[in-house]
Amino acid sequence: MNNQNLTPVISVVLLLTACSADQSTAPPDTDWPLYGGNYANQRYSELDQINRANIAGLELAWRYKTGIKATFQTNPLVQDGVMYITTPRNHIIALDAVAGTQIWRYEHQHRDYTSCCGPANRGTAISQGKIIMGTTDARLIALDSKSGAVAWDIPVTDSGNDDQQDLTAIMQMAELEGAELTGASGYTANMAPQVFAGLVFVGISGAGYGLHLEQTSAGKTALTVGDFADSGDGLRGFIVAYDVNSGEEVWRWHTIPETGWEGEWRQHTAYGVELQRDIDAEQASLAENSESWRIGGASVFTTPAIDPELGLIYLGTGNPSPQMEDSSRPGDNLDSVSLVALDARTGEKVWAYQQVPHDRWGYDVASPPVLLDVEYKGKTVAAVAQASKLGWLFVHDRRNGELLFLSEPFVPQENLFAKPTPDGVRIAPGTLGAVSWTPVAVDPANHAIYIPGMHQAANFYSRELETVAGQRNYSFFQQADEADWGLLTAIDTNTGKILWQQQMPEPMVGGALATAGELLFSGEGNGRFNAFDSHNGKRLWHYQANAGVNAPPISYSINGRQYIAVAAGGNSLFGYETGDEVLVFALPDQGSAD
Repeated sequence: MNNQNLTPVISVVLLLTACSADQSTAPPDTDWPLYGGNYANQRYSELDQINRANIAGLELAWRYKTGIKATFQTNPLVQDGVMYITTPRNHIIALDAVAGTQIWRYEHQHRDYTSCCGPANRGTAISQGKIIMGTTDARLIALDSKSGAVAWDIPVTDSGNDDQQDLTAIMQMAELEGAELTGASGYTANMAPQVFAGLVFVGISGAGYGLHLEQTSAGKTALTVGDFADSGDGLRGFIVAYDVNSGEEVWRWHTIPETGWEGEWRQHTAYGVELQRDIDAEQASLAENSESWRIGGASVFTTPAIDPELGLIYLGTGNPSPQMEDSSRPGDNLDSVSLVALDARTGEKVWAYQQVPHDRWGYDVASPPVLLDVEYKGKTVAAVAQASKLGWLFVHDRRNGELLFLSEPFVPQENLFAKPTPDGVRIAPGTLGAVSWTPVAVDPANHAIYIPGMHQAANFYSRELETVAGQRNYSFFQQADEADWGLLTAIDTNTGKILWQQQMPEPMVGGALATAGELLFSGEGNGRFNAFDSHNGKRLWHYQANAGVNAPPISYSINGRQYIAVAAGGNSLFGYETGDEVLVFALPDQGSAD
């Protein structure tokens, strides 16, 4: 695939400035108050007390066990000496950020509710003395930051999904023998909320499935989603804004529009890659599927970025529903699999860029967008970048969505957008994509974006069979019978070219942190938490945790001491050992591990 015309030579000036060369080795108190560190989502710390010269001495300062071993994705926040973490089951815990002792703990009581896909939570937001969290039973909860008392507790939606299709015929298929229903459309909120101008924003997940089966055999997983749109097994994604103080809804934007969702019937993506669609057949089916927008999917998985000057909020949307199987949803399925800019105060769409019209492969825009400034054609352009599941970094003018450039592919690509066949067609990236919900990091001094990614090929099948409800189409992926691995990639933001890559033994999921100490921190599913030289990717230090380190690291400083914090609790979807620990590290001359 040739994208030579899509990567003009550019130079980049990032939104954040680097710290000065004479920064003190005893840093001032520095919080981590937002999911991405700042509104730009850059995950960059200007602290450099921990650096390439002394990283070998980094030690465990303290650890805290939540008591809940499950997929652990929390992004700790730190403000005024207190760390706030969430558990997979929506507990919120306030800890002394120096000693690790518990200050208070809130335990969420889940309502009877059908959610899509098990417990997971990516953290909280802090605003006006409140700690705010979305829950797996689709609620938004605000607590008093000092006491943990509930300030308000509201339902984001009352719509679950208990109407399941009869799967008898599918379950009897030989290749799916022993398969279990592991996911179905059902609203849940697992992203860390974002806050701005007295509003809190939360997106909904679980809208994009249809029905979802899994079969594990010799470490391989098959995913099947059938054409069940008329059975009610689908939902419509959205993001909603609430008043921080009262919890009252201010606006709600649905990711699938009520009108115009068919789009332009694109045969190619906006960046010129053929989609291999049968447009005539899609248009012929439009009349009988004219209401499919109502259950059109397109979840909002991850925390948006915000440009305070433009007043815009930037978010990614997920795949249309039903996932993979497209026969009941003709058209482009606008605005699924898109990078979207909304007016933060009104929720009105300013622009949207669809990476994959009529997506069949689950290529959600899942990794959080990041903001930076780009020197483009001799001018400084305010830009927004997004590391895609397709394996490119997309960089846009953040004012109007114009695509400025694509990076070099950071994972292998093969048969991209190939149609499924009865015998299966091999594609890469496969079911996991090149990068999942994992947040990237940027380094303003190094002019680099760091992407923890993965390579996993898959075979894509389509079949027909008779069910109790009549003939149904269905599609499924099956992981290719070959090795998969992780890829940690540094991309030059001046050129879009790869600076360096490190192949890792397993797919990477969790996130990255860059620091002014010329370090890059990221974890692995095997339990290693690593520090790399941000200039060349050389591993300089690691700590062996008791579970997978599959969550985003952060950094903060208190009383002249810099800390690095990360959750070690694995990820069951990837088969990584689950646990319940938050680990906090510092240099040994300021203290010792418990």
